[in-house]
This record gives sequence, C-alpha cells and structure tokens, in this order.
Amino acid sequence: MNKNECALPRGKVLGGTSSINYMIYNRGNRHDFDRWAEFGNEGWSYQEVLPYFLKSENASLRGLEKSPYHNHYGPLHVEDVQYRSDAVHAYLKAAQQAGHNITDYNGESQMGASYVQATTKNGRRHSAFSAYIQPIRYERKNLHIVTNAKVTKVLVDAESKQAYGVRLLYRQTLYTIKARKEVILSAGAFNSPQVLMLSGIGPRDNLEAIKVPIVKELPVGMIMYDHMCHFGPTFTTNTTGRTFYIPDVNADLLADFLLGDASTPLSSIGGVESLTFAKIPNSREPHDMPDVEFITVGGSLASDHGTGLMEGANIRQEIYTKVYDPLYTAKQDHFSFLVMQFHPKSKGRLWLHNRNPLEWPRIDPKYFKNPEDVEEILEGIKEVIRITKMPALQKLGTRLHDIPVPGCEQHTFGSDDYWRCSIRVMSYTLHHQVATCRMGPETDNTTVVNAKLQVHGIQRLRVADTSIIPFPPTSHTNAASFMIGEKAADMIREQWSENLDENSIYRYHTYRK
Repeated sequence: MNKNECALPRGKVLGGTSSINYMIYNRGNRHDFDRWAEFGNEGWSYQEVLPYFLKSENASLRGLEKSPYHNHYGPLHVEDVQYRSDAVHAYLKAAQQAGHNITDYNGESQMGASYVQATTKNGRRHSAFSAYIQPIRYERKNLHIVTNAKVTKVLVDAESKQAYGVRLLYRQTLYTIKARKEVILSAGAFNSPQVLMLSGIGPRDNLEAIKVPIVKELPVGMIMYDHMCHFGPTFTTNTTGRTFYIPDVNADLLADFLLGDASTPLSSIGGVESLTFAKIPNSREPHDMPDVEFITVGGSLASDHGTGLMEGANIRQEIYTKVYDPLYTAKQDHFSFLVMQFHPKSKGRLWLHNRNPLEWPRIDPKYFKNPEDVEEILEGIKEVIRITKMPALQKLGTRLHDIPVPGCEQHTFGSDDYWRCSIRVMSYTLHHQVATCRMGPETDNTTVVNAKLQVHGIQRLRVADTSIIPFPPTSHTNAASFMIGEKAADMIREQWSENLDENSIYRYHTYRK
C-alpha cells in the first residue's frame, strides 16, 4: 500500500456504507450467533436472529423460491446477479469436481460454493436508504432527515448517567437536539466509538490524554476485528473477448442498462460472481463452519485500467504496472480470487488523538500481528489453485498468472514463502470491522453494550450497528447490519410500548448555542 496505509472508507451518505459497498449478501454461520448467545447475549442465538434476517429480506433467488431460509416480502431486495461470465460457470463445476458442494450459503449449510447473492433490485444497488427510507421519506411526519450534519457528542448528565440528547454541527452552527426517550447511535464501527469517547465514555487513559472529562470508563475501541483478503491469485484463460474491461462500455450497453436491462456487465457487483466457503487443514472450528472464503472475480485490478479498484485499495502504482497492466494491454481474458480469512487471531484497536470531532480517529488494525492469520490465507490460496486444476477450468486453458508481486521477487514464484510474502504485500481489508463497541454482559471487562444494545452504566443510550458484533463473523457485515437494525427496532418498541404514541420516540426540541 502507498505509505503502508490501508484505505478505510465510510459511507457518509444516506444509506451509510450500504450505499458504497460491494452489495454481497452473506448472513454468516449459525455458530456465529450461537456464540454470541453463549457469550452472555440473551436473544442473539441463530434461531432468535434468523427471523430478523427474514423480516428484512425480499429474495428473488432462482431455485430458492420455497426455501424456509428466505423471505419474499421484506423491504431489502436480495437477488442473483444476472450477468455471469463463462469463467464462473466453469469455476463452479470445477469446485464440485474438487469436492465442494453447491450450496445456498444463507440456507441450511454454509459450506460449499454458490453464485453470489446481492443486495440489488433489478440489477441496481439496493441500499438501506433505498429499502427503508426512500419509500416513506415524504409520508412519515415523525421522520426528519438532516444531511451534511455531524454529531459531535452525546449529552449525558454526569450525576444521573442518563443520556438526554446530542450536540450537532450543521452549517457551522452547533445545535442541541434533546431526546425525550433515548439516543441511538448507528454511526458504524469507527464513528460510534468516536462519538462515545468524545462524550466521555471510553478508556480512562485515552480520555485523560486528550482531556475529555470521564463520564463512564468503558473499553470503547479497545478491540477491533477485521477480515483481511488477499488479492489473487489471478488466472488467465485461452478464450478471447470474455473478460469485461472499462473500454467495453459503449452507448448501446449504457442505454440497455439505463433502460432496465439487469443482464449487462454494468449490473455486476464489482466483478464478484461467486463465493466458496471452505475448511483449512487443522481447523479448530466446527466441521460445518468455514475458515476461509474464496471470492471469484471476473477480472482483476486490470479491469478498470488501474483506476477505481487500485486507488480505492491504495495499492502502489508499481504493483499495477508490473503485474496487471500487461493483462490490460493485451486484453487478456482472466479471472481472480480474493481469499478472505474469517476468524483472525490478530486484534486491532481504535482511539482518539485529540478532541476534534471533525478529525478521524486513529486506527491500528494490527493485521497479521499473529502469523497464524497468514498461514490460514496461505491454505486458502493452495485450495483455489487446486480447484483451477480440475477439468472444467482446464477446458478453458486456465493457468496461473505468474508475474511476481514487486517486493517478493526473492522467492520462487508459487512457493509457500512467495505466497506468504504476497499475502503481506497484496492483502486488503474488505471493511468488515467489528467489536469496537462490543456486545456482552457488563461483568465482562471487554464489552461496551449489553444484549439490548444499551451502553453499560448509561441510561437511555443505545448503539445499533456492526460495532456491537462481539467476534469476527463468518460473513460479510452488510446482511448482519440489517438484522441488527431490525432487532434493535423491536427492542426499542418493546421498551417504550407503554404510553407509546405515533410521535413520542421521535419528538425533540432544538436549541441554538
């Protein structure tokens, strides 16, 4: 990476990060949620959260119309990606030949391979805003949306330890927004802990260092898990004109897409076509819980000529120029795998370096601090290479793109040491940060919120986003964020059901400071 820094973008837009993500819909493994419950989070077992996944979902998935694991009437559209390359069809056959079953990874068993399921509607992104807010934006009198605003802190009474509002910066003016019922933070895995610490809720040493008065000492930001993903390996084929490149976009293709054709390459979700969930040798997880995920991509960093993908991941130009530009120049047909580890042993953290709410928090993910994480991704790379040697992919003349990554030339290409080096050079987060406001019992000194998402020791303050997830999930976090939101909504309704009227939760008073 440039300056050895990973890019960690956030969705500062209506719909949050669901408006900028890769739209992959992957709920996770049933053991994930059972572990949450065993950790002391009553109500979060798989059987208890599955109804909330279903509640949000409006599935259009071929062959799964009658599956009890999918709903067809929720607000969030989940569908097959209609554009599929020849390579992904061949890959799924090869995966079967290698012993991986075809599965619905959001169904009975996560293990195996599948075409990707996406949060799209007729080939277009379907974000949280599109699914939940846009349909009722102008119909609900108790819904107020303010854009280009920044919450700078939660207001908490120092004596009663009760939240009573937030401070809001809008158009260079500070406002106080008072809550009659409670304050709910849904600012994500980076900004929810940032707001809490700016409010005096966090680790003592950090708050004292930046001179924020301590309201409640809690381990906010002290743990952060994330999924690292290796870019590659990449494979070429002996086909011609089957890989989509940006210059292939023309007026006719664009017109078809704009007129609603969901089968064009423009409906591809960043090139992602299939997911495979696999075990590694010597796994310590249950037999039906995968250790790694293989994300099949119809292309590589070459597909957009080293623009969006390379810049978004902050990858050095020399890597693109040496490894990927030859593919682009030759318009060589190819595909790639992103190999992602589900259960990292390394833990990062997040903290504040000053009291300025407009500055980013400091984040140290500590990727690969534990060398076991490198070894697990290495085992995943070996398995995808084995799959490509199966007859279905060999019919396409599939072969490993063998230009070494700059910085790893000292190792024999394809050796374990080469891949270990490549993993440390060419891996990138898939933005699945969790546990910065970890959910668990108050008796556990690593947790911030309880099973009702209420901040320990603070009344009328709740966190409802992926920061509360207590362990690295066997999933991407998009689907889980919707589930958490649906479950939080029910818990809030249940708590305030007495004397509840249409506007009571949302009524507020505004004061200019």
